Amino acid sequence: MLDLASIGLVLGGIVLLFAGAALSVYGVVLLGTVLGGSGGYLVGPSVAAAAGVDGVAATVAPVVLGAIGGGLAGYLLLSIAVAAMSFVVGTFVGATALAPLLVDGQWYLEWGAAIAIGVAAAVLGMILTKWTMGAITAFVGAAFASRSLTVDQFVAAREALHPEPLLFDVTAPLFLALVTLGLLSQIGLFKFGYVTRIARLMPGFKALPDRRRDESEPT
Repeated sequence: MLDLASIGLVLGGIVLLFAGAALSVYGVVLLGTVLGGSGGYLVGPSVAAAAGVDGVAATVAPVVLGAIGGGLAGYLLLSIAVAAMSFVVGTFVGATALAPLLVDGQWYLEWGAAIAIGVAAAVLGMILTKWTMGAITAFVGAAFASRSLTVDQFVAAREALHPEPLLFDVTAPLFLALVTLGLLSQIGLFKFGYVTRIARLMPGFKALPDRRRDESEPT
């Protein structure tokens, strides 16, 4: 049975999957909130224990602080936030799919290749912020919407103090189908001008990269 946390992840994933880029800065804020809260959940208990905090506060406080910090970073530092998130997603894809194909050697060589792929993704995030934003929101959205990432996996990763439980098969048919559907949806929103139309209704529209270029394009 799905609990409220699982339902929230799936619903948030669906929003990111189909409309992450159209939400402009809010899509990045949502993504930053999800990733920040997830990071707080993973490392929070260890940090809280070192600080002498225990009980419910040791779990809830890091999640809340991580979510707030991720959301603020996404809003205030849009391009940098997209670059950082691109690095995380790029390294993940590199570690799970690309590095094993490109490098045949020790684990540290594979992870070195994965990190290099993450750096390349981060550079793209800085240069092509708007389009990269659409790609990473589609990827993360598909991961949660397809339940490739679940609450149980986050619990396992936190208990193991290792990211391995979060690694999933990025070639799984359902995940690939959702990523493709999300990318096509977001590309269509860009192409037909809906990103700009939707974003104009939101106070954060001025933070959208290449805003002037979008305003000059016929819709």
